[in-house]
Amino acid sequence: MKISAREIEGFVKNPSKAARVILIYGPDSGLMKERTKAIGLTVVSDLNDPFNVAALDSATLQDDPARLSDEANAMSMMGGDRLVRIQGGSDKLTTLIKAYLENPSDSALVVIEADDLAARSSLRKLCEGAKNAAAVPCYVEDERGLARFIRDFVGQEGMQIEPDAVNWLSSNIQGDRARARSEVEKLVLYKGRNEGMIIGLDDVLAICGANGAVNMDDLVHAVGLGQAQQALQHWNKLTEEGISFIVMVRSLQNHFKRLHQARYALDHGSPADQAMKSLSPPVFFKYQGAFRTQLQRWRFATLQKVLEKLMLLEADCKKTGAPVDTLCAQTILGLSKMRG
Repeated sequence: MKISAREIEGFVKNPSKAARVILIYGPDSGLMKERTKAIGLTVVSDLNDPFNVAALDSATLQDDPARLSDEANAMSMMGGDRLVRIQGGSDKLTTLIKAYLENPSDSALVVIEADDLAARSSLRKLCEGAKNAAAVPCYVEDERGLARFIRDFVGQEGMQIEPDAVNWLSSNIQGDRARARSEVEKLVLYKGRNEGMIIGLDDVLAICGANGAVNMDDLVHAVGLGQAQQALQHWNKLTEEGISFIVMVRSLQNHFKRLHQARYALDHGSPADQAMKSLSPPVFFKYQGAFRTQLQRWRFATLQKVLEKLMLLEADCKKTGAPVDTLCAQTILGLSKMRG
């Protein structure tokens, strides 16, 4: 079964009983772990239960393929269904999973976690095409999706969050649901978990302003302003903090898409300020001057070329064995030195 974007949330809350194997894959590791946990909790009440949960990895199953069937068909000492979690899923497991799906356990759910799998991946194709399996993608959320998550999370705590605060968070904390959840949890704790309390932009800046999210903005604006050395410094710092390349590349793509959209409006008669106001979410006030400078610096046609380069960079970095650090550094320098 191929689970579409609009079906994912419902499926995660209530997975189809027909799916005996669920593949969860994608570049957003935080979102993947959240969905793995949510699906797992529909089977067992405690993911650390040694009697009903088995944790395996790809290497173990390659050495001992029979282990999968053994764990899935093991009798539960405490009763109830079993959960078998497999980490590090890849196409090396395709043959094993295909064989298992021919006679899967009725009382066990197998959940496979994998990195970003291309459409041609044999494991992904298998789980999308089989009637008794499912594939759930975990792509990097756009600002709208992240804003919805933030509002829902805060609302579940009986609190409210102002639009400016949501805009700042959604435009700065992208690419890792776990990171976003951590920041919002800190905000809720900061406000005391008091029902009816309102989280404002000042609260967000006080709690989240010193974190890597600001450096993400610093990175994209340094590239946009042609500040090559500063851009590389920000890239290296974010890498050291554990931010994945895909998150940073997507942030650059998003920034230049916004410049592209605003430049189009500028070229068609809108004043710079009006062109910036047409963006959603609006440009954060701290960076309005820098954005305005970039808007004048870059031509529409050149911005189109930048977006093409960033799409190519993402594709190249996803190839097996690709020198990601070198490719990204070269692109950062190249974009920073481009004539607008």
